Amino acid sequence: MAGPVGYFVHHQGRGHAERAAAIANELVSRRPVTLFSARTDIFPALDERIELTLIPSLFEPTGDENDRLADLSTPETMHCAPCGWPSIRSAMAILAGWFDEAKPSLFVTDVSAELGQFARLCSVPHVAVLQHGERGDAGHMASYEAAIGLLAPYHRSLEQSDRPDWMLRKTFHAAGVGLDVANLPSRDEARRRLDIPTHEDVVVVIGGGGGSGLPTAPLTLGARGEPETRWFTIGKVTSEWHETPPVNLEHKGWVDNPREWIAAADRIVSSCGNTTVHEILAARKPWIVVPEWRYFDEQQCKAEVLEREGLAAVSRTWPSHRGAWTGLWVRARSLELKHRPVIIDENAASHAAEWLNGLALRGDTSSRPGMERLEVVG
Repeated sequence: MAGPVGYFVHHQGRGHAERAAAIANELVSRRPVTLFSARTDIFPALDERIELTLIPSLFEPTGDENDRLADLSTPETMHCAPCGWPSIRSAMAILAGWFDEAKPSLFVTDVSAELGQFARLCSVPHVAVLQHGERGDAGHMASYEAAIGLLAPYHRSLEQSDRPDWMLRKTFHAAGVGLDVANLPSRDEARRRLDIPTHEDVVVVIGGGGGSGLPTAPLTLGARGEPETRWFTIGKVTSEWHETPPVNLEHKGWVDNPREWIAAADRIVSSCGNTTVHEILAARKPWIVVPEWRYFDEQQCKAEVLEREGLAAVSRTWPSHRGAWTGLWVRARSLELKHRPVIIDENAASHAAEWLNGLALRGDTSSRPGMERLEVVG
């Protein structure tokens, strides 16, 4: 019998939900799929056969926590496992109950090292979604080693050089899974939609959904140094009192068409979240990357890979003067854009679903042909 697949989806940012939806929509034609997340409004369109289950957040307090247990130390094999949190207890109870009742053949975690270990302790094979970062700690490695497989939502060429061989042997690389980059509009078409003249030089600065926002002070320096260029920001921004914004810097805030802004740009500045990286790589534009703070130096490590592969000009901090911007643009323009490798698989979701289904077959509960059940005599 084809058992169901459970899939935990972290609700920070949009990349987790986008790739989970894409994979689930492909996988559900092969076997039942249940998604678990602390938010249900983050997903793109889902196949009606997919079950979506709301669970309490694993890291956001509700006010019911027992503060007398707050000073307990956390073991090295865990990252976020506070004691005395009823919400976490409820989330684990929901998952454990589903494990017992649904008898899943596979559980995917995107992402939680604790839930990967929890699935293994519940005797359910799990797949951990990989992210870049300094993840050689005991908690991550326990989850990775306990996993039946590892799913990397990026091309093999973007892999970190410090991954051990045993991890790579069970890793499936689904390059750009969850992203529709095949139908990126042309520069002129995007500008027509956005009402931007085709002759203007345009820089687009992109703020991701997982951080506190773009610092606008450095952007005022970059825009002021190029008075004939229009600078646009999309996403959240944070400003400081001492800024003197130039007239060629416009903040658009959150937009529902970031792909059009990427297509319309002549040059791009961004952090390096997974979704942003793949959308910009597909557009093949001169690109400056400024990694944001993330747990385990996720974006710092991804920026190192992008720099290693000659895909972007990387600055570890925001430029603090006009000359720094000028130097970065020189580096960005020097990269061989036309020779960038194709590192996005348009069929990544289908290929990932096929791979997951193959792993799930090992966990299906049907008896093997020709095998008789043995009676246990106590």
